[in-house]
Amino acid sequence: MSSRTIQLHRVLRTKPEKAYHAFLDANAIAKWFPPYGFTCQVHQLEPKVGGKFKMSFSNFSTGNGNSFGGEYLELVPGARIRYNNQFDDPNLPGLLVVTINFKPVLCGTDISITHENIPEVIPLEMCYLGWQESLAQLAHLVEPDIQG
Repeated sequence: MSSRTIQLHRVLRTKPEKAYHAFLDANAIAKWFPPYGFTCQVHQLEPKVGGKFKMSFSNFSTGNGNSFGGEYLELVPGARIRYNNQFDDPNLPGLLVVTINFKPVLCGTDISITHENIPEVIPLEMCYLGWQESLAQLAHLVEPDIQG
């Protein structure tokens, strides 16, 4: 693992299958994935190995944003997602790799995330903070068990 890698861990009160699904559903991603203060538009999403995705984040206050896309490398339902992605902005170079593992635990799902090859211009603590915010929003989406 390079020094441009962060690792995150979170336990959610939901089944692994529900958490996994939230990473592969365009409407869910648009709701939980952008950090606080950002909106997300999913332009393309093919949730299969070799499938492509494309999305953009926009700063709600300024309108500035970034678009990025990649390819799904590994999909194990309810257990693992691995994908690569890169920014469209040439000032944010490199191919990033994200691995998400879902493990059932007594109270729900243990999620661990490894985000590798983060561009030098992105402070690691900002990437970490963004993921923490996203995971908090993910919890608000997947933890309620609303029937009907």
